[in-house]
This record gives sequence, C-alpha cells and structure tokens, in this order.
Amino acid sequence: MHVDSDDDILRIAFDRPAALNAVTKEIAATLADTIEDASPDEYDAIVLTGEGEAFSAGGDLEALAEQPASAREAYTEVEESFGRVVEAMLECPVPIVAKVNGDAIGAGLSIVALADIAYAAADATFSCAFVRIGLVPDTGGTFMLPHIVGLRAAKKLAFTGEFFDAERAADLDLINESVPPEDLDDRIDETLEQLRKRPTEIIGLMKGAMHENMARHWSEALDHENLLQVQARTSDAHAEGVAAFLEDREPEFDA
Repeated sequence: MHVDSDDDILRIAFDRPAALNAVTKEIAATLADTIEDASPDEYDAIVLTGEGEAFSAGGDLEALAEQPASAREAYTEVEESFGRVVEAMLECPVPIVAKVNGDAIGAGLSIVALADIAYAAADATFSCAFVRIGLVPDTGGTFMLPHIVGLRAAKKLAFTGEFFDAERAADLDLINESVPPEDLDDRIDETLEQLRKRPTEIIGLMKGAMHENMARHWSEALDHENLLQVQARTSDAHAEGVAAFLEDREPEFDA
C-alpha cells in the first residue's frame, strides 16, 4: 500500500496491480492504522484509490486458502484486519473520498461503500462477489449496503454476486457519480477543493452524527444532534462562518 500526502490531502493507494490490488489481512491492518492516524488538524481529506487497472478485487484468495487453526482464530483475524478498516473509516473525522479508478469487487466494493464520497471511472465494474466463493459479505458489507442502496437491492447484489457498471452503481447511490476515465482526476480535484474550503472539524461532527444516528430512535438521534450543535456553536469555525456572512465575504477556515 502506497501512502503519500501533499499539503492537506492524505493519499492512500492499493499498490498490488498485478494482483488487481487484492487485499491481505496485513494490508487491511495497515490501511486501518493509516486512517486511524489521520487528524483533521493535519488533513482536509483522504483520497483512497488503486494503482493500475483495478481499485481492488477484494480479499486475497490465495491468503484465504490458508485456513486458520480454529474458528476463534478466524474471527480474530477478520476482526483485527478488515473489521478494523470498517471502524477506522466510519469513525475517521477526516472525510474519505474513494477514487474508483477501476473494478471494485467483494471487499473492494465494501470499501467504496464505507467512503464518505465516491466517484468511479465509467468503465469500472462492481460486484458484491462474496457468494461466488461461498462467503458472507464482509468489511461492513452487510451493514452499509442496505443503508446505501436499500434492503431489496442489497439482497439481490449479495445473493447473486452479479456484476454491474459504474452507471448502475451511481443509480444505486453506491457512488456519487460515474465519470469518464479521463475526467476522474479533475472530478476528484474539484471535490477536494470544495472540502478544503469547509471546516474539517465540523465535517467530522456531521459524519459522526450521521453514522451514530443510523441505528437510533429519532428522539435519541435528535438529542445527539442537539448536543453536537451546541459543540459546533462554540467552535472557531462557527464564529468565522458567522463573521464572514455578516461581512459579505468567503469564510477562511483553518481546517
């Protein structure tokens, strides 16, 4: 996995192009570590992509062929690798943008679903392919897919393992937009420029509220929202936003 940063953007790329960026448990753990370490004081956004022709073909099947010694060991392996990716991506206060440069299959599709914003090259292919190898969707697939695409659509994607294109992925809301491959970099840059102009601290509060409130009763969700709004109203970002509005200028947020 290749990790780099330029100014206020952290860029992460799966870099096993010969293996279509298949993810081992070691790569998953490293991805989780990297995202967990990302601070909104340092970064305005994280871009996650793949090297070569694929975003990620999912879990490494050669590694999966090596059976753990016990069910407990198997559970621990998943929990400490792919499970940590889910937790890291959902809890990260820095917005994560998936640049889906190519095929996103299995866990690759799940990672796209975990991203906060996602754009895909129009020639990318998607599949919740776990059923094809006798597995249940993991890396948060059984949680995120029903929330994003709806229960019936999620069941069909998971039960059949069908392949579909980026246009349908956009129709399903799995990605924000299908983009001509030659325009993908520009579309990502446009979004990053938008995020740079917004207060990352407040985006982190929004993201946390949306994720935590997904499973709450509306009254509990409203209470949590109110508590976060109190926190936001005492922030420097709010003070700057109000001042900029009253002075008829663009706000200048620190992060």
